[in-house]
Amino acid sequence: MREYSILIGGRAGEGIRLAGLMIAKLFNQLGYRIFVYEDYPSLIKGGHNFSIIRASPKKILAHQEKVDILIALNQETIKQHYWRIKKEGLIIFDSNSVKAKGIGIPLKEITERHKLPQLAKNTAAFGAFASILGINFSLVKKVIKNSIEKRGVKNIELAKETYQQVKKIGQFLKLSALKKSPSPLLTGNEAIALGAIKAGLKLYIAYPMTPATTILHYLAKNQENFNLLTIQPENEIAAIGLAQGASYAGIKNMIGTSGGGFALMVEHLSLAGQAEIPTVVVLSQRPGPATGLPTYTAQGDLFFALFAGHGEFPKIVLAPGDPEEAFYLSGQALNLAWKFQVPVIILSDKHLSESTFSTEINERKIIEEDFKRWKKNGEYKRYAMTADGVSPLTFPGDKKAIIKSNSYTHDEYGITTEEIEFVNKAKEKRLKKLKTIENYLKKKETIKIYGNKKSKTALITWGSTKGVVKEVGENLNLKIIQPLYLSPLPVWELKKHLKGVKKIISVEVNTTGQLSHLLKCYGFQSDKMILKSDGRPFTLDELEEKIKKIIL
Repeated sequence: MREYSILIGGRAGEGIRLAGLMIAKLFNQLGYRIFVYEDYPSLIKGGHNFSIIRASPKKILAHQEKVDILIALNQETIKQHYWRIKKEGLIIFDSNSVKAKGIGIPLKEITERHKLPQLAKNTAAFGAFASILGINFSLVKKVIKNSIEKRGVKNIELAKETYQQVKKIGQFLKLSALKKSPSPLLTGNEAIALGAIKAGLKLYIAYPMTPATTILHYLAKNQENFNLLTIQPENEIAAIGLAQGASYAGIKNMIGTSGGGFALMVEHLSLAGQAEIPTVVVLSQRPGPATGLPTYTAQGDLFFALFAGHGEFPKIVLAPGDPEEAFYLSGQALNLAWKFQVPVIILSDKHLSESTFSTEINERKIIEEDFKRWKKNGEYKRYAMTADGVSPLTFPGDKKAIIKSNSYTHDEYGITTEEIEFVNKAKEKRLKKLKTIENYLKKKETIKIYGNKKSKTALITWGSTKGVVKEVGENLNLKIIQPLYLSPLPVWELKKHLKGVKKIISVEVNTTGQLSHLLKCYGFQSDKMILKSDGRPFTLDELEEKIKKIIL
């Protein structure tokens, strides 16, 4: 069975993302596995938006440069993307505003006749597209009803007209349904939210910042269904402060931001280290420095996450590469933060956070794990010295306990002290957790391996770049190594999987090869680095060409 790639483009405000999702849902209903890449500038109106929808019989996590069908709602789409059309490809365009060779439909005129806003042109284009593939209109109707709440009936009538117009011209492609059931379509951010909920999330706090914002939107829209509360405070400093207050009170919470917002949170991150406050931060990366490219992707904040905060204290940094991992690792992050009373950072990026994927999530993989609780024996010591460095917790309202949380160096009760004996004991206590965390992670999956496990050449990557590296690496019969945890780095696993490897090629979406440099600190030397830092992820075609130049 063949696969399909479709690009739909137009101006911001023309509903390009919604049209792309409707196309994805259509393929999904026919049993195809989906990946949708979104590209848009930081403009509310104007600018050029496009979505690339790839549908395949197999699971996919990346997109290709070339497309089978180009849907153009404006001339700019032809100008920017004509080069992408395959030799046998088709163009569907709005003949009212676009000049091109292909199937021209007066989308603007038809939309006006149905007395719908110009935003509805996307539905008119969708109807024409479905007709080209020979899809039964009942399925088109089902997708529109599922996607559009306002003016749903009118949009169905609109799509039916363009569907029938194209049908008179003739069927151009025959899309066969697969013998597979539809799978849930999720963005990375939705998966992050759902995983945290499964692990007991009760409060989500965030100041909006692309590309983490849709976590807030998703949870706020569904907070009653999920039995949680969402809060949007005045800024990022307030967000992390509120979160740490909630943790002090025993409420499991999470916060989300991007690089600039995380910069404001860093002082509180050190507070979490000193006061041993469970703190979970979703850091969804975008290109910097400063505002950078706010609606594009990057993997430039790895070092920032690893070394954020003054002083020395344990933290955990994990990096999911697809929605299944995002679901599992966000739940794991919440469990880890409370089990070890440390800050945990979930490193995502725009490409993972906002792309849409077919998913196969096993909800039973995440359970809400309990943490060390005070057994009410003797006086309560918030920072009691223990063999593993983790002190029992209790919370305000416990009549038998006086609970102190302190940003100063403190004794076991939480009372400020500058005595040498206590200073050293407090540091030793915190650092004990590092070994405790490592021992715990040795029983967990910390690294993913794909491809030819016996290959002498290994591609090593992290985060969302995993998808394109996995597919290209498997096609080239190479070994693919993806660390899920970056702090603590699972050196014990890396040693095992890099044994016998003669050439290491690291692939990252940043300028300096941050993972490659991190690996070097532990004695693992990358022979080559393939880097990209223009705000766009690697495409399959692009990465395959770069790897072939190195290995052939």
